[in-house]
Amino acid sequence: MTTTTAQTPTLDFDGKQYPISSLSEQARVQIGNIQVADQEIARLRVQLGMAQTARAAYLQALRAQLPAA
Repeated sequence: MTTTTAQTPTLDFDGKQYPISSLSEQARVQIGNIQVADQEIARLRVQLGMAQTARAAYLQALRAQLPAA
């Protein structure tokens, strides 16, 4: 989403580039909000992976506890 050129941090959005310094304070706040949301999504993906791994282990343990059919 944002890139840093040799001189100016730039927002790449909808195929256009915007120098961050030229954006309104409200736009910069929204960029920060998007970054926080992206971090939370990444954190939740890690948690989901852990929960899926645990679920698979529980299923395996249950299989081992059931009598053979």
